[in-house]
Amino acid sequence: MRTIILASRSVDRRELFKRLAIPFKTLITDINEEQFKKKIEDPIKLVMKLAEFKARKAKEILRRKNTKDDTIVIAADTIVQLQDEIIGKAKNKEQAFTTIKKLNNKTHNLITGIAITQLNNSKLIVDYDKTLVSFLPLSEEEIHNYLANDEWEGRAGAYSINDKASMFIEKIEGSPSNVAGLPIQKIFKILKNEFDLNLLEI
Repeated sequence: MRTIILASRSVDRRELFKRLAIPFKTLITDINEEQFKKKIEDPIKLVMKLAEFKARKAKEILRRKNTKDDTIVIAADTIVQLQDEIIGKAKNKEQAFTTIKKLNNKTHNLITGIAITQLNNSKLIVDYDKTLVSFLPLSEEEIHNYLANDEWEGRAGAYSINDKASMFIEKIEGSPSNVAGLPIQKIFKILKNEFDLNLLEI
């Protein structure tokens, strides 16, 4: 069985793989995302470039460790886009409050870039998925109550559909798994068609 490396520190992405019973190992690639954000304004191009860079760096690290040649690397990056504003991860609770207040009673795009590669060849598939997410109206007190449980930490848009935010996410148009961390349908198709790996058979 080929090893799958998830090049991500995201708890939600790891939990998604666990729920789907996909065997994997984790590799965290610490990169300076700000250098890309300063150069790339288009949100789709930004998440794709970040995912690609993470996948390439993970591949370099694994090759230095003499990892098996047939190992597959999956990397991803997610942002939230509200109109023309790109929203990433909040650095503190105050930023998280501002973010949720902006998204409150509105519809935003959640965009995830993915990059998949294999150690023994140069193939690198980069793609993205976009999901529309609509929030119910929340009072400031409700926002403060939501942020008290710290699930906003490390999440684009300062929320997680896997936890309490599911109570005020009114509607989703597109891939639900994308909002949960990864567009698993696209990953399934790419692995099956480009890397001869069927996730339903492992």
